Amino acid sequence: MVAQAKQSMPPPPADRVLVLTRVFDAPRELVFKAWSSAEHMANWFGPHEFTLPFCETDFRPGGKYRLCMRGPDGKDYWLEGVYREIVEPQRIVFTWERNGADDPHPGHTLVTVTLDEVDGGKTRLTLHQAAFDATESRDGHRHGWTEALERLAAYVGKL
Repeated sequence: MVAQAKQSMPPPPADRVLVLTRVFDAPRELVFKAWSSAEHMANWFGPHEFTLPFCETDFRPGGKYRLCMRGPDGKDYWLEGVYREIVEPQRIVFTWERNGADDPHPGHTLVTVTLDEVDGGKTRLTLHQAAFDATESRDGHRHGWTEALERLAAYVGKL
């Protein structure tokens, strides 16, 4: 019997991948903590002017999360997923599923958040999300994540 070589999937096309990097003026442990509970996430998760009226998290590998982002117009955007990997305080990997019938960016992607210490007690966060079905969806997420990370920076700056 001949052993079959393991085939790896090719990487997604670059236009279907989102990568954002931001440096926070806060220690890595604090930035990680802000991702770890519904109580913290309610203070920053989502674009500007959005609230998080519902958030449940089971922050452990295999644990699920479910949340509702409410826009300034009162429209709700439901999101859920599973934590695939958590390495405190440096890495969080989770699925991202939005399936609402009128959702402008539905689909299933994988999000990886990496936290690295940088000089002076700061933290470099790199967010990688892939693979999107369309560049429009990727660009919508770029906008949302950029604003959410701005809110996260303000939030950890107060802690």
